[in-house]
Amino acid sequence: MSLFMIVSALLSGALVGALLGLFGGGGSVLATPLLLYVVGIRDPHVAIGTSAAAVAVNAGLNLVGHGRGGRVKWPCASVFAGAGLIGSFLGSTLAKAIDGQRLLLGFALAMAAIALSMMRRPKSQGDPLVHITPGLMLKLTPLGLLTGLAAGFFGIGGGFLIVPGLMAATGMTLANATASSLLSVSLFGAATSLNYAASGLINWPVAGLFILGGLAGGAVGVRGAALLAAHALPARRLFASLVLAVAAYVAWNALRG
Repeated sequence: MSLFMIVSALLSGALVGALLGLFGGGGSVLATPLLLYVVGIRDPHVAIGTSAAAVAVNAGLNLVGHGRGGRVKWPCASVFAGAGLIGSFLGSTLAKAIDGQRLLLGFALAMAAIALSMMRRPKSQGDPLVHITPGLMLKLTPLGLLTGLAAGFFGIGGGFLIVPGLMAATGMTLANATASSLLSVSLFGAATSLNYAASGLINWPVAGLFILGGLAGGAVGVRGAALLAAHALPARRLFASLVLAVAAYVAWNALRG
């Protein structure tokens, strides 16, 4: 690898790690575009597989920070993530069989959906004392399965579906859903990356650098999430605008082939 690739992988990982810490799963959506257009990985499948591996580790590390802060609703998060593991294996298997440029076009559409979902204001502030019940498990299981399928197919953490899914099914707060989503992001990313690794579609040196950069970025992001708690929605909307712009760029490149 060139010096530029090494530095760009470290900085890209730091950025994604910080965004994961700040916004939960939605922060991982820039990983694949960064690997393609900044770091210089040319194969879309390798970029998706590499980003899934790196995001899985970074999300897991950020999850520890949020867990220590008491923001993770572990029972609800575990049911959702457990159901989604099956879906992520199925989705990533299907994605590997699709042409790379077509997959990128679908990825761009998913990015646009992520951006729009992050701009919406929650219908309520949510219940910070929510706890798991049999009724909630029945709601969380199918949502987790479908979200895992989408996350595996597009090679993203799926946080744009996980956060509103957790809020809709359980009534938890945005802060709790953002933190709790990281368990699913980590497990879905691990399942997807294992599937891609089985086909030799991961650049492990770049993934390692991406993870290393994410260590520093994630620590900053987790601290920032606590500081931005009172301004979470404006911050998410600003980030969503960036995601929407990147989605347009990815779609343009995919259409050009």
